[in-house]
Amino acid sequence: MTQIPELPLGTAGPARGAAATQHAPAAAAPATAPPVLQGPPPRRRRGPHRAWPVAAVTFLTIIGAAGFASLPGLLIDPLHAEFHWSRGTIGLAVSVNLALYGLTAPFAAALMDRFGIRRVVAAALALIATGAGLTVFMTTSWQLILYWGVLVGLGSGSMALAFAATVTNRWFTARRGLVTGVLTAAGASGQLVFLPLLSWIIDRHDWRPAAVTVALTALAVVPLVWLLLRDHPADVGVAPYGAPEFVPKPAPQRGAARRAVRALVSAARTGPFWLLAGTFAICGATTNGLVKTHFVPAAHDHGMPMTAAASLLAVIGVFDIVGTIASGWFTDRFDTRRLLAVYYGLRGLSLMFLPLLLADSVRPPMVFFIVFYGLDWVATVPPTLALCREYYGEDSAIVFGWVLAAHQVGAAVIAFLGGLARDALGTYDPVWYASGALCALAALMAVVLRQRRRVG
Repeated sequence: MTQIPELPLGTAGPARGAAATQHAPAAAAPATAPPVLQGPPPRRRRGPHRAWPVAAVTFLTIIGAAGFASLPGLLIDPLHAEFHWSRGTIGLAVSVNLALYGLTAPFAAALMDRFGIRRVVAAALALIATGAGLTVFMTTSWQLILYWGVLVGLGSGSMALAFAATVTNRWFTARRGLVTGVLTAAGASGQLVFLPLLSWIIDRHDWRPAAVTVALTALAVVPLVWLLLRDHPADVGVAPYGAPEFVPKPAPQRGAARRAVRALVSAARTGPFWLLAGTFAICGATTNGLVKTHFVPAAHDHGMPMTAAASLLAVIGVFDIVGTIASGWFTDRFDTRRLLAVYYGLRGLSLMFLPLLLADSVRPPMVFFIVFYGLDWVATVPPTLALCREYYGEDSAIVFGWVLAAHQVGAAVIAFLGGLARDALGTYDPVWYASGALCALAALMAVVLRQRRRVG
């Protein structure tokens, strides 16, 4: 087996701690080895492994927090009508939100290593509730950028996919692809619940009650996180699911920001990082930045009621669950690079046809697009995360956080440029075509990735 060189961060993750316990007596351990917090002795399990209830709590938490991600696309027309802000200005606030969502993720993964998952996620939910609640009182566009863009963006970044990646890496050795797919699908499940509800609230009662609903939902999730979520299998005296032996809990990692930056510097020296970041930037541009933000106003431009367009997005969430879980299953069995190439190629093809399908009512071709696009929505996440694990080992959660940052920067750029294009051209059609071409580029980038065990 190839010897894996030590990364420059100088920290020992759970896998390395387990290896040290197995192969070296305590007296012979190097003086520089970081201390580990020995959890309670392993317990004889009765019933399901404790990793599954933790994954269930994580799933429910992401569902409960999905309300804040469902609202921006529904706010464009109401805010434009009430405050007469341009769609470009509103798109700027959404782009700040999306960019901070991504840029916060790698630091959040490091903070979870330092302070624990529960504390970071609970604080993030409180920040989201504060930002969403304050939007009710805003009167100028800079307040929208501050409250929804900055506060909700920072909070949502700590609830990003790095949260799911951290839980998966700590609690699972087997079934990681499947669990990643299930946890990724949680966001789509929340979208299924909140999009129709929030659009109905906006249609019947204005946008402010919808913002309050988001704030209260985020607060309601905090007790669930605090009471039921656990940071590490050692906290409850079990080994990770599928691990052959007990894994001691690592000591808290200090210098979270420094560690996140060092992980970026190390990964940025490798070609796979830039290919993964580039493909995921296009993924974000064509999902969160384009469809989630601009599909509802684009459909409304063609005479479709907002509630009907929001319901179509919710249906995307239904098939997103199926597609993402299936993608996790495929990731455990097939070449991840080929999976990514297929996913991006099919997505680009579907976007090219979308301008021909938009109409004043929901017709069968549009339903076909929604089903097709939903199956592909975040199917890219399990293979992308698997490739991060393959190349970057125990730092994969933090590296994936930086790849996710690229995802959200791509989303932010398209969210802003889409609004500008609509203001300048009076139509979204050129944006759909350009995004389809970007997906073709992403498919080519996925093919270029080389299969290697890890990059040193």
